[in-house]
Order: sequence, then C-alpha cells, then structure tokens
Amino acid sequence: MFRLASAALLALALGACANGQSDLDKPAEPIGDFKLGHAIVVAPNIVKGPVSREASTEDWIASVDGALEERFRRHEGEKFYHLGVSIEGYVLAQPGVPLIFSPKSALIVNVTAWDDTTQSKLNPEPEQITAMESFSAETAVGSGLTQSSEEQMRNLSANVALQIEKWMRRQQRKEGWFGGPDAGRPVAADADDSAEAPSDEDVNDT
Repeated sequence: MFRLASAALLALALGACANGQSDLDKPAEPIGDFKLGHAIVVAPNIVKGPVSREASTEDWIASVDGALEERFRRHEGEKFYHLGVSIEGYVLAQPGVPLIFSPKSALIVNVTAWDDTTQSKLNPEPEQITAMESFSAETAVGSGLTQSSEEQMRNLSANVALQIEKWMRRQQRKEGWFGGPDAGRPVAADADDSAEAPSDEDVNDT
C-alpha cells in the first residue's frame, strides 16, 4: 500500500497545500450534525519517505492527534462520530539538498469515520489522504532550510486535519453523511411568521 503512497508523494512533490493552521482563524461552519466523540490516532506501520528527517512515531501520533482535536472540537452538532486515523508515511524535508530541487514535506494517513449511534463505519474502506506543506515565503525554498522538524510536523498535521474535514464535507454532500447536506443549517423563518403583525391602528380601522 505504501508503494502507492510513495508514488503519490512523488507526484505531489512540487505541490502545496492549503494552510490548515490559518484556516482555523475562520468561523467553524457546521458539518451537518457532526460532533467529535473520539479521535484515535495510530501508526503501526509508519514509513519514512526518501530524503526525510527522522521523527518518532510517538511525536507523530501526538502531533496529528492534537491537530484533530483542535479542528474538530469546534463543531457542536447533535450526534457523536469518531475518527480513526492511521499514519502511513511522511517526508520531512531536510536541509542540505540543492535549492533547485526545493523538496517538500508531506504526510499520508488513512481515515475511517464511525457513527456512534449505530457503532458502524461510514466508509467500509479507509480513505487515504495526502497533505503537503503549506506554501509560504519560508517553504518556497524548502522547509528543511527554514523550519525545524517540529514546525514541519505541526504544519503537516494541521493540513492533514483540514484535508480530512474537506473529505468529510464532500461525503456529507454526496453520501448524506452527518445528517445530509441540510443538517446543521439554520432553519429559515416561515413566510407567515415573517409577515408583520397588524397594528392597533389597522385593527381599529376595520
């Protein structure tokens, strides 16, 4: 499986990802009736990609778990759902590589969503998600030259949490997850309720 993931890394090596950290500054829009129950992060078979810095499994689990908590605890829907995330592989760009290559950091995870009420998976097969480092003045020449491994991990963890949210929203629209597309939206006022009540003067005129 990770051979396919490695190919994805190579294909995306010159790409960039939306900034998951700065996206948290925006108001949280409901994801239907979603409310986070548990976010469980594991990394039983994590693989370090080529030309990558080292990072411990424990540090990766803590980083991704923190990013999931930060992003999804903002949602206060009416039903609990759980997220199971398996960290599959990573690349943390390192210094010392020629600038013309401009290596990019990346993180690959598999995600499964669970409905707490039915105790069943929403997606029978895990969804594989790849997140790249965000583009910035710092990362334009490769984050290995401008960021510590801890900073790279925070960046990637925030970005993968954002990509998971985007996937969940797509599934809400296409597959009716989290109560369907209309769940969590404010209920529009009834037309009759919005009509102005007659004034005392109007009543007296009749």
